[in-house]
Amino acid sequence: MLFTGRLTGKAEVKTVNDKSLINFTVAINEKWKNKAGEKKEKTVFVDCTYWRNTGLAEFLSKGAVVEILGWVEAQAYESQTKGLQSRLICTCDTIKLFSPMAKSAEPAGGKEKKAVTAGASQDDDDLPF
Repeated sequence: MLFTGRLTGKAEVKTVNDKSLINFTVAINEKWKNKAGEKKEKTVFVDCTYWRNTGLAEFLSKGAVVEILGWVEAQAYESQTKGLQSRLICTCDTIKLFSPMAKSAEPAGGKEKKAVTAGASQDDDDLPF
């Protein structure tokens, strides 16, 4: 699944079975107008885990805009206050981080966004064509 959203907090680096990983949560906002023309908004939170490059964690701070490609699944759990709940969990394959360019590199026309991609890379030898 491919989705874009904002981090709700700073990413955490953890170690599990001698392997490092990054955990973070992404908020995905959907905005629309109903038939009466009223503005509506819904936010979905996705708990993400990334196993490939823990050095990326320093760039994953609250409010950062990311595009995630990964495997998403729903998990049910019992809440003491709200009863049966569910959450989305994503095992990330690729993370694209969008960040404003540095002021010294800002073009005359205004700010641009710069994308940094981390994840599975393919050399020309690995391409299927």
